Amino acid sequence: MIPRSETWRCIVRSAGVRGGNPIVEKTRVAVHDVIGLLQNGETIETVRTNCFPQLTRSQVYECLAYYDDHRREIDVLVARQMSAPFL
Repeated sequence: MIPRSETWRCIVRSAGVRGGNPIVEKTRVAVHDVIGLLQNGETIETVRTNCFPQLTRSQVYECLAYYDDHRREIDVLVARQMSAPFL
């Protein structure tokens, strides 16, 4: 069972999944994946339709809300992801 945050309806952390970073529950989509895409010009609709069609609009908005409360943590994860070399 994945421990659920008291504050976040669908954002969880699970040891061994995406390095224990916050993810959307029942997916492997990390909050920083969604935020990084939005910061690079995607819209909520294109994130949902083109990138992560398994996410609902409310899950994307919850990623934004989580980001608003944990900006420093997520900014670091986005920066690491953006600086990683492409293989």
